[in-house]
Amino acid sequence: MKRKHVLGMALGALIGAFALAGCAGRPSSAPAAAQTFPDPPKASMPATGSQVAVLSGGCFWGVEGVFERLKGVIDIKVGYSGGEASTAQYEMVSTGSTGHAESVQITYNPSLISFGTLLKVFFSVACDPTELNFQGPDHGTQYRSVIFYSTDEQKQTAESYIAQLDRAHIFSQPIVTQVVPLKAFYPAEDYHQNFMDNNPAYPYILMYDRPKVQALERAFPDLLSGKQPTL
Repeated sequence: MKRKHVLGMALGALIGAFALAGCAGRPSSAPAAAQTFPDPPKASMPATGSQVAVLSGGCFWGVEGVFERLKGVIDIKVGYSGGEASTAQYEMVSTGSTGHAESVQITYNPSLISFGTLLKVFFSVACDPTELNFQGPDHGTQYRSVIFYSTDEQKQTAESYIAQLDRAHIFSQPIVTQVVPLKAFYPAEDYHQNFMDNNPAYPYILMYDRPKVQALERAFPDLLSGKQPTL
């Protein structure tokens, strides 16, 4: 895997790569500023209780790092969705043959942040939805972008927002994010949970995920919870 390869880089190469990585964590086909992103459709039903969203957008370390910083997010876990329970293990998922995608399960308060707003952050900061079966340096179906919906309203919101973004030509290429029903979410191994915050100097985090969080902080300061340190 590309992430493992990063560990073998020489220090000088790391410094040079990091100097060039200002755009590495930013979607290559994204608009110039995430602040210009159109708002998603408004929810048609009143928000009550806590709700859950499951999203896949490449390496789950960085996706978790983005969403855990949002106001209204109650809990977040990284894991696997799309395949069977028997193959929901990191080494097996990394083969790209299990049907799983690296995913994040977001439990949130819809009175503080809507599913649509989660999607706005997902498309503008967390991933490049025009990249098919890869994100940045990571290639394979396990890195595809997916919205795993658990309700009809989530499905409708996701499909409507994708159509809206495509009509507005927000990206230079068509969005290839899948919208599919959630069958199950399987939490990943403990060492993957909170990986960014627990390993802020890890080379992959510095090169590919830290820029995503910095883009979030610049674009959506009003959405930040302030619970995690700025990067």
